[in-house]
Amino acid sequence: MLTAFARAFKTPDLRKKLLFTLGIIVIYRVGTHVPIPGVDYTAVQFCIDQAQTNTGLFGLVNMFSGGALLQITIFALGIMPYITASIILQLLTVVIPRLEALKKEGQAGTAKITQYTRYLTVALAVLQGTGLVATARSGSLFSGCAQAGMIVPDDSIFATMVMVITMTAGTALVMWLGELITDRGIGNGMSILMFISIAATFPAALWAIKEQGDLAGGWIEFGTVIAVGLVMVALVVFVEQAQRRIPVQYAKRMIGRRSYGGTSTYIPLKVNQAGIIPVIFASSLLYIPALIVQFSNSTAGWANWVKANLADTAAPAHVTLYFFLIIFFAFFYVAISFNPEEVADNMKKYGGFIPGIRAGRPTAEYLSYVLNRITWPGSLYLGLIALVPTMALAGFGANANFPFGGTSILIIVGVGLETVKQIESQLQQRNYEGFLR
Repeated sequence: MLTAFARAFKTPDLRKKLLFTLGIIVIYRVGTHVPIPGVDYTAVQFCIDQAQTNTGLFGLVNMFSGGALLQITIFALGIMPYITASIILQLLTVVIPRLEALKKEGQAGTAKITQYTRYLTVALAVLQGTGLVATARSGSLFSGCAQAGMIVPDDSIFATMVMVITMTAGTALVMWLGELITDRGIGNGMSILMFISIAATFPAALWAIKEQGDLAGGWIEFGTVIAVGLVMVALVVFVEQAQRRIPVQYAKRMIGRRSYGGTSTYIPLKVNQAGIIPVIFASSLLYIPALIVQFSNSTAGWANWVKANLADTAAPAHVTLYFFLIIFFAFFYVAISFNPEEVADNMKKYGGFIPGIRAGRPTAEYLSYVLNRITWPGSLYLGLIALVPTMALAGFGANANFPFGGTSILIIVGVGLETVKQIESQLQQRNYEGFLR
């Protein structure tokens, strides 16, 4: 593997791509430590040192921003607005015929959808930036911190506009950096930045677990977390690579004097076809009631029930609802992202068929049957992986920033595998031995 890395850097064009990607990563990490104007940085650091942070959606967004959210820097929102905009556009593509027609137009239609995603990202950044400023000003960003109310001392409209515009510009810059990596670097830019953001929080989270541990100075808890993390990585790699290959045979066709077709291929259906989307959907949906109660400051019976059952991530009601929401969204996302009837029609159009299955409607029914069967273990796997942080909290008192959580480990393993495959493919084009033997 080290030899493959050396050969990658010996290849001039591949070396340029790798160094360019590393340069963009350095710029991104520097931006996550530059505070925005109007924020008392001393008060922010004091509250961060107290380690009394929210673990709901704030924790999720903070993870995606590489810890920049709780420090309220220019990259505080990170790539979360872009992720949300991409998911919204993908869902609207199924509902709005205009977007569905653009998707079928090829590269030109995809470019227009990408432009719409950029506009929506900026709009969401304005909304999320305004919400972050209001939350920081009210002291709700850090629960129980004595200086939480001093983080944003100036409550004027001008100061608020400057802070929101700065964070929106930071989100636009992050989006541009990600697109630069996609065009001139290695891998998908947004995925790489997401990978770096999550990996950057690992050292501090692991050391916090060691500091908070009681057994042998915290080293037993530290070693247990490392062991659990390695087992989870192996499990995630195994499931993420698992797929059901449905064989497809194409009949021979004579066009003039030439024969076309007659080839054999397969349709790869992944066990985890939905990826990380169901976990993000379930987390966001569960946090909405808690956010409403937090801003309403209500003491009614329903508000107390929400605080006790939904706001507490270790509550049995929260864990149960979270698990079933992940399963529901896994089936929902697979249903809108993979259309068996469209695949069957395309196969029939080009003379393809599944051996033993008639072309047309029987093929669509067979694909739908297989997809439902493999989505069940995939959704259960997502639910169990996502509940690991909660079980860790209840098991041996790990802190709320348990590093090997479901969302983080799924993204890190998925992006890592995809990036290594891209580097390997470029090495094999030059007759070099790749990473995977």
